[in-house]
Amino acid sequence: MKHLRRIALVLTLLLLISSCAKSVQITDYSIIPEPTYMVQKGRTFSLSLRTNVCFENLGQNSPTAKYISSTFRQMHIRPKFSGSQKQGCITFSLNDTINPALADEGYLLQVTPSGIFISANTEAGIFYAFQTLIQMLPDDITSTNYRLITIPECTILDSPAFPWRCSHLDCCSHFFTVKQIKNHLDLMAAYKLNKFHWHLADDHGWRIEVESHPLLNDIASWRVDRTTQPWGKAAPAQPGETPTYGGFYTRSQISEIVEYAAQRHIEVIPEIDLPSHASAILAAYPELSCDGGTYSVALGPLFPTPSLCLGNPQTIQFIDNILDEMCQLFPSEYIHLGFFEDSTDAWSTCPRCQALAHQQGLKSTQSLTNWLLTHIEEYLARHGKRIAGWDDILDNDNLSTTALVTASSGTGYIHYSTLHGNPTIDASSSLALDYYQTDSTHMPAAAPRFLTLSQLYNYTPLSHNLSSDLQHHLLGAEATLHTGYITSYDQAQYQLLPRLCAFAECLWTPADHKNWEHFRRKIEHHKLRLTDLGYHICPGNFKPQLIAERQGTEVIATLTLEVADTYLYYTTDGTDPTTDSPLYLEPLRLPVGTEIRTLTLYHGQPQERIYTFHL
Repeated sequence: MKHLRRIALVLTLLLLISSCAKSVQITDYSIIPEPTYMVQKGRTFSLSLRTNVCFENLGQNSPTAKYISSTFRQMHIRPKFSGSQKQGCITFSLNDTINPALADEGYLLQVTPSGIFISANTEAGIFYAFQTLIQMLPDDITSTNYRLITIPECTILDSPAFPWRCSHLDCCSHFFTVKQIKNHLDLMAAYKLNKFHWHLADDHGWRIEVESHPLLNDIASWRVDRTTQPWGKAAPAQPGETPTYGGFYTRSQISEIVEYAAQRHIEVIPEIDLPSHASAILAAYPELSCDGGTYSVALGPLFPTPSLCLGNPQTIQFIDNILDEMCQLFPSEYIHLGFFEDSTDAWSTCPRCQALAHQQGLKSTQSLTNWLLTHIEEYLARHGKRIAGWDDILDNDNLSTTALVTASSGTGYIHYSTLHGNPTIDASSSLALDYYQTDSTHMPAAAPRFLTLSQLYNYTPLSHNLSSDLQHHLLGAEATLHTGYITSYDQAQYQLLPRLCAFAECLWTPADHKNWEHFRRKIEHHKLRLTDLGYHICPGNFKPQLIAERQGTEVIATLTLEVADTYLYYTTDGTDPTTDSPLYLEPLRLPVGTEIRTLTLYHGQPQERIYTFHL
């Protein structure tokens, strides 16, 4: 009898838990990046605790299948795994025959009343289809236990516009934990970004465990702590002050991160700066400098750009040793180098560097850059690797056409790089996420320029107007986050989001399929989704944009806001607007010289400040 009572109690508890679970019906999709082709239909499919999952031609123990299974569990969904399709099943299938329309990263996703069918040519395509499927579910799917989720019938045929969709993260100016790096990779995966440019060594710190040169970790990885002082206003390091800020990633941690990224179909491309930006290196190994002086790991924002002495044979051996270990740690095809920026001043007065130039038959010390570039390219080639670098590598006559150019200096360098025949990535200032994205008085300190969400959304690599015979050299773009102004991971997320979502749509979705008005509505759902996942997000730019069209003695004033679901109140009599003031609904016809003052409400709360416009 006691046994029966226990069973009855368990069944009652299960019934209570089930009754507490919610049901929801999705009526429309908010998918970022916008699929290439999507049509929504009238019928529905319901996902429940009884839903089966089937992997066809995809081993249940493959990295992608394991990721899908794990993610379902995180969303409180416990699917039953089936060896074959059944009614009401979610089926993931690798194509037996290549579908040319899907290429390497595309997918076909169909929601029907009888099930969800996903097919792709590769595991990457399956993975991206699954990211789309997640976005078809409720925004709070990770924190809410849903008993039944009903979604509209639809067909999606999707593939990326550009193969290189990259997020850059600087871990030298600010050091991030392994957990935070993984969190960033999860964010990239959610929006179908596939390259992680991991900045790991420059003047401000060395972040890779190096077995051959242990002082890089004992000394070069640490600097005097100035995290409580604003970037650019930090007091210089004082004699005897112990460096306590920084750290490095161990070899096992790097392998862990590389594997974590690979499961998410993200390639990790490491960057180290040499021979210039070598303050941290020379703090550990001053004998590698031209002057043998005393160096320290730099404090921001100065980039002193000291260089390694190329005339010292130990320097070349040092570089080769570092490259050896980089090649062992990172399976990426590319090793990215911050290369020759302002590197030759010391060489021109260094007897050893001048002697090396004479020995190699070089006409000038400047030519040492070509000599070193050739050495590194040939050395990496013997390891099956290629060099990648910022666009200063284009200044070198010996640059091969296999070198990847990350063009940060604008359209001219992109044209020059593609004309030279190099694979090229746009990393120009229009993609710099360390800039302010709204009124600087309402944001943490950032780099002193502006890049709002709408400005970034209007970006397209095609805007560089490359001729048709050069366009194939432009592989895509990367959004950069230099972290000089960053003091915490929350602040890094604030700089990234929601702009990284807009960037993802710019690289995945064809330009003629993008729609700003649609995107600004979608991003409101994604703010909720990302907040539910624990990300710290900038709410948006609430300063109205004014378009004033003069007509005689009057002006037609049109006001727009970047953030959807906002209310704009205004006055024209010089008083401060309140919620009792007129609500802006349509363009205003006003006399020339009128002063418009505005107040923005978002989710019932005033935002930023009162802005004034003079017509």
